[in-house]
Formats: sequence, C-alpha cells, structure tokens
Amino acid sequence: MTQPEGDKRQDSTPIGERSSTREGFRSGFACFVGRPNVGKSTLTNALVGQKVAITSSRPQTTRHAIRGIVHRDDGQLVLVDTPGLHRPRTLLGERLNDVVRTTWAEVDVIGFCVPADQEIGPGDRFIASELEKIAGKTPLIGILTKTDLVRPEVIAERLLAVHELAEFAEIVPVSAESGHQVSLLADLLLERMPPGPPLYPEGDLSDEPEERLIAEFVREAALEGVRDELPHSLAVVVEEMTPGKVLTVRAEIFVERTSQKAIVIGRGGSRLKDVGTRARTQIENLLGEKVHLDLFVKVAKDWQRDPRQLRRLGF
Repeated sequence: MTQPEGDKRQDSTPIGERSSTREGFRSGFACFVGRPNVGKSTLTNALVGQKVAITSSRPQTTRHAIRGIVHRDDGQLVLVDTPGLHRPRTLLGERLNDVVRTTWAEVDVIGFCVPADQEIGPGDRFIASELEKIAGKTPLIGILTKTDLVRPEVIAERLLAVHELAEFAEIVPVSAESGHQVSLLADLLLERMPPGPPLYPEGDLSDEPEERLIAEFVREAALEGVRDELPHSLAVVVEEMTPGKVLTVRAEIFVERTSQKAIVIGRGGSRLKDVGTRARTQIENLLGEKVHLDLFVKVAKDWQRDPRQLRRLGF
C-alpha cells in the first residue's frame, strides 16, 4: 500500500502506463473538510471500498492527511481525508489546522462536509469563512453527510442551510453507512478532475506507510469507551515490525498523565488486552497475514504542547 516518496503527479505512475491511458480518463486529488466528527473518514472509506482511515465518535480522531485511492474505469480519485478544522487550544491543534490548509492548496476539488443530524453551527461558518480565501481557485462541493440519521424533511431543511454557507458548484446529500448517493458523489468529484493517467498502480488503496496505518488502528481501538478528556491525549507510534511466520508488531501508546495510563491499561490489564484484540483484527485485515501485537503504554507529559515531543510522535 506504500508508494515511494516523490512528486505525487509525476513519480507515482510508470511511463508505460501514461502512454497507454484511455482517452477521456481523468485523475486528480480531492479533499474532504469539515469540523470534527462530521463523517469525513467514514465517507472516505465508503468511496475507497475498504478501511483506510480510522473512525470514532471522538473529536480529533483524524490527525494526518490520509490518502485513499478510488479506481474506476473512467478515472482515478485520490481522496485526502483531513483533520477537522477547529479553533485550536494546543500546539497540536495548530499543526492539525496547518495540515488542513496545506491540503486545500494542493487538491483539484474540495468537499465541504456538513452533518444532516446537526444544525449549521459556528464551526461550519468558521470553515466557510476560511474557504472564502480560496474562492474561485478550487471547485467546492457541499456534502450533506449522515442523511440516514434524519427524516427527509430535515434533509431538505439542512440542504437549504448548506446552500447559504458558500458558493458551491454542487450540493449532494449522502450516507456513507447506507451507501446512498456515494457513487453520485464520486461522479461529481471525478468530473472536476483534469484529464490524465492513473496516479497510482491498480490495486493500491492508500499511499500511507503501513506503520502509520497500524498505529492508527491501535489508536482507534484505544479510543473506544474512554473518558471524554482522554482522546486528545492519546498518540501511538509503531516502534518495530519483525517479519516471521507471524509478524510481530511493537507499538507504544502515549498519554500525558499517569492517571491516564491506568485508564488505558484497565484493571489487571484487561482494557489493554481488549485494545490489542480489536486492533490486531484490523491490522490482519490490512496486511493479509497473522500478527502478534505487543502494546506498551507510556507517559509523555503534556506532549500536545511540546514541540520536541510532537516531532517524536510524528506531528
């Protein structure tokens, strides 16, 4: 799933493939933006057809710009799932916002996600005001997510409210859970891509390094059922991967306080064992091989505000 580093448009596709590209084929990059927990990662997974981005009801679940690749007969979409844009309270929050704004400048189309099960709020208007800065440069599609959670009349009300937020080329209601209009969204995104060859080989679903995807699956499992203040404090780093009949993965879960370490481990290690079981299933599905997962919980005091520790943890 990992591609070599280099220019995303030039180095990802062999010359032979470019010369044989079918007429009318399109390829390019699209990103999903929105406030935290509006369904961006779930939508990315639905379009790709396999899990490449972790999901959770907790805010700040997505911390990197995760690329998912959609292969079609008429084109190739590279979807960039970004962290939720928000008013930051920590250095980590500032860096997550930087990831979002940098991504905006590099894509061919932007999908602005707004959830159908919530009214338009200050966070949505904040993002709309930020997008005004690139108005006219990049096509903007409004996406009403989570339509399976509300009645049709509510969807109609929300669509009118979304229309007032920004100048959209299109507005489309979708449900990643049921699949409603997901293929239509793919059509609308691909229509706005430039003509060009595939950017990634057939079969690639993401260009994320395996270590990062594994770390994200561990973090997703650790987020389940924890207290409200803990999700922001969780970070995971894969320290070692040892091949063999069974792949051995050593991963470290970082928290900011000793009390949080006790929460993650649980009574007699029961919670950490459950985290390992859930994460291992996802990792084995990703890699297609048996995995032995060793998890260790460590305290990195106030890492969200410490530039040195943020670098160590990959931010």
